[in-house]
Amino acid sequence: MPSHTSTIVSNHPPRLGADRTGLLLGLIAVALFSLTLPFTRLAVAELDPTFVALGRALVAAVLAGLWLWQQRAPMPRREQWLPLALVSLGCVLGFPWLTSIAMRSLPASHGAVLVGILPLATAVFAVLRGKERPSPGFWLMALLGTALVVAFALRQGGGSFHLADWLIFAAVLLAALGYAEGGRLAQAMPGQHVISWALLLAVPFVLPVVLWNAWPQRALMAQASSAAWLGFAYISVFSMFIGFFFWYRGMALGGVARVGQTQLLQPFLTLLGAALLLHEPLTGESLLFAGAVIAVVGIGRKLK
Repeated sequence: MPSHTSTIVSNHPPRLGADRTGLLLGLIAVALFSLTLPFTRLAVAELDPTFVALGRALVAAVLAGLWLWQQRAPMPRREQWLPLALVSLGCVLGFPWLTSIAMRSLPASHGAVLVGILPLATAVFAVLRGKERPSPGFWLMALLGTALVVAFALRQGGGSFHLADWLIFAAVLLAALGYAEGGRLAQAMPGQHVISWALLLAVPFVLPVVLWNAWPQRALMAQASSAAWLGFAYISVFSMFIGFFFWYRGMALGGVARVGQTQLLQPFLTLLGAALLLHEPLTGESLLFAGAVIAVVGIGRKLK
């Protein structure tokens, strides 16, 4: 799965050693996130998409609760609950749920190109919420990036959008909203607290739905292969929780802008992961569109 914005912005440039460590941690986080779609597709091949999406949030929420308790983290302030709810809606519920459904019929390599526009979509929401005035070049790159993913979806869909394409587009918009809100909130509280409280905030909704969904399917779930459960375990532990710890720590050490650039590698790593885990063909067309999207995102972020 794609990553959040940073928690700590330092007024001083990082030391060389800290800079390199931050880049390394950022690369580890991006590598972990890049396998989200392939492992999701592995899980939903045998498990219900709703269970996969919300069950992974429930597992991650248990880990988040234990971590917050161990850290003796303070409760969020009253004005922080609404942004946390938006983070939960976009990152804990919306993106996992919609992508889980889409991965039932969509190759992970296809989804990798569509999700590649997420960093730029997040920047758009951050601009709108922050009331900034970006350059015309930024908006041009935003439109160009959107046109690229639309063209890719239409080309691979035989000239029309499939339902799975629409689900991915909606997932990207929800995730971008959640990431932008999380980035703003992370200026006032540690980023690890942001994702942990967002996970706990989703539990009252997630828990009853997971129980209601899982009980009638318990016999089928018991027959699911170890590969499906491995996929579920990965996205629960690494995509929804541990990956963010590497990401936020890396940005704290190496700087937001510098470490954030590692995110541009994610579509290519997802394509590689899909080829290795799912044996999906690594086509020249997918690589070409992924490269074009990455270039547009990189230019757009510089023009912001």
